[in-house]
Order: sequence, then structure tokens, then C-alpha cells
Amino acid sequence: MEILPKAPTAKGPAEWFTGDVWFDVIIRGDAPSRVRVNIVRFAPGAHTAWHRHANGQTLHVTEGLGLVQSRGGQVTVIRPGDVIYTPPGEWHWHGACPDNFMTHTAIWEGVDDDTPETEWGDHVTAAEYVVPE
Repeated sequence: MEILPKAPTAKGPAEWFTGDVWFDVIIRGDAPSRVRVNIVRFAPGAHTAWHRHANGQTLHVTEGLGLVQSRGGQVTVIRPGDVIYTPPGEWHWHGACPDNFMTHTAIWEGVDDDTPETEWGDHVTAAEYVVPE
């Protein structure tokens, strides 16, 4: 057994996020494990850019209200307790609603070769970042 020291909270880079986002790395497994787990906190209105994961991603919302969308799909409100699975290679974005903070646990797997774990695309436009009625 090993008790790992807590890494400092990191500010999400502007290349990946719109608005203020902070994350805590919970685990970044060493081979043969490839598990990645982060706690991600979004300020009201903050959200990711479009992105996709080589091995998919699972989100578990723990606080607040958020939004999620897969490319070509509907924007959906997400709430505490919701679990969102995005399959490998699917372009998507997620983040907080305009008037609420949102926190989720992000879980994904790394890759063994030179393929990036996450490919980042364009920032979500104002026309895409819409709260459904």
C-alpha cells in the first residue's frame, strides 16, 4: 500500500477551456495500468473545447449543473449523480451551466503508443453553448 501525496490543484489551460477551470489529478496510473482520474471544477459558464479521447471517457457529476454535447447531438443538462460515457473517438464538450458551478470526476484510459490520449479541437462557439429549454 502507498499513500500518495496530493498534487497541487492546476488551472485548466486556455487552449483546452473557456472560462475558469481547475483540476486535481487523483491518479495517473503507471504501466501496466493506464487509468486516469481527475476531479474537475468549472466556474459558471466555463467549459471544455471540443475534444475526443482515444479510449473514451466517463464523467460522474458530483456538484452543480452542467452541459454536455456530442458533435451533431443535442446539448443536455447534467446533474449530480449523472454518469456520462463518451465512446472512443467521439467529439464532445462539457462544462458548467451559465449560472452554476459544476464539478465532475473524469475517468479515462491512457494509450500505450504515440497516439495522444486526448485530441483537442476548436473552442465551443456561443451558438453551440446553449442551455436547452
